[in-house]
Amino acid sequence: MYGYNIFVYFTFYKKIVYQGPGKTQMKKIIIAIVVIVCPVFVLAQQLPEVSYFMYDYSRTNPGSLGSEDMVCATLIHKNSWLKMPGRPTDTYVDTEVPFNLFGGKHGAGFSFLQDKYGFYNNYHLRIGYAFRFTVANGTLGIGINGGFNQYTLKANWDGAGAFNPTTDPNIPQSTGEGGAKGYAFSAGIFYRADDIYFGISVLNAYASEIDYAGAAASATSVASTASEKLRPHYYITSGYKVQLSNPAFELQPAVNLYSDGSIVTFDLNTTLMYNKKIWGGVSYRAGSSAIGMLGLMILDGLKVGYAYDFQTSALSRYSTGSHEILMNYCFKIGKDKSPQRYKSIRYL
Repeated sequence: MYGYNIFVYFTFYKKIVYQGPGKTQMKKIIIAIVVIVCPVFVLAQQLPEVSYFMYDYSRTNPGSLGSEDMVCATLIHKNSWLKMPGRPTDTYVDTEVPFNLFGGKHGAGFSFLQDKYGFYNNYHLRIGYAFRFTVANGTLGIGINGGFNQYTLKANWDGAGAFNPTTDPNIPQSTGEGGAKGYAFSAGIFYRADDIYFGISVLNAYASEIDYAGAAASATSVASTASEKLRPHYYITSGYKVQLSNPAFELQPAVNLYSDGSIVTFDLNTTLMYNKKIWGGVSYRAGSSAIGMLGLMILDGLKVGYAYDFQTSALSRYSTGSHEILMNYCFKIGKDKSPQRYKSIRYL
């Protein structure tokens, strides 16, 4: 998210320099300071965060591929930090398919992420595989994924103010038609039983350096020296189902702990499920937000959910929060055969 904070700084710098003095000017200065020194939970994270982590394990852990024993497709769209200029907008599409081969259980999946913030418009494509085997009353999956990243910057740096990106080689530049490319690999293990799951993973365990020099060559006569390195991100995810005295209700606590090697933060979630079709929940993201969520199953296997993040950091003065939408559809391959009765030929 470092590039995003540079963008917001440029935007507010321009407004502060070219607008007259007064309360409005002072308010903008305060906003600029808040954004620049916003919590390390934001600055340190190169990967976006979602509230519905418990409905899309494969997003952060390739070891979970196939663990549902169903074909699943998940869409998560999030608009963060409403009312903030250049706010992040993220779209995830994740699919997974279980299959049996050579007497073993396997899972395969495809992931797509569009991450837009500031001048950036980034794309991530991943293909993953997991080998699954029985452990105790559940299955343990060991998985990997790999794919490509594309980082594109808008050619027109609106809001840059006194900083001219066509003359400063330290600022990434691009025509917006291609951008810088790289690749990354991730790995994870994931255990699932009927009432519990647990996973450990590392995203971008190995990633190439993103070099903007080549992407800038056609956009400017000034050679860019800008580059960045995707840092490994570590995740521990766990959840449990608790059947309440009323069999129609089920409590589902979950935790998602993650780190980029510099900071450690976490999400805590508790969801109450009714009749396995309607749910409501609350989450807390350390140092960032409190989250409320609602959802329901509108068709057999199709879940739709909505989450709203209430900012608890200093950004709450300038942002009204974040919206997140979930769509998740799972179905089994083939149909379960219904039991059949056969009459003995002795009684025909």
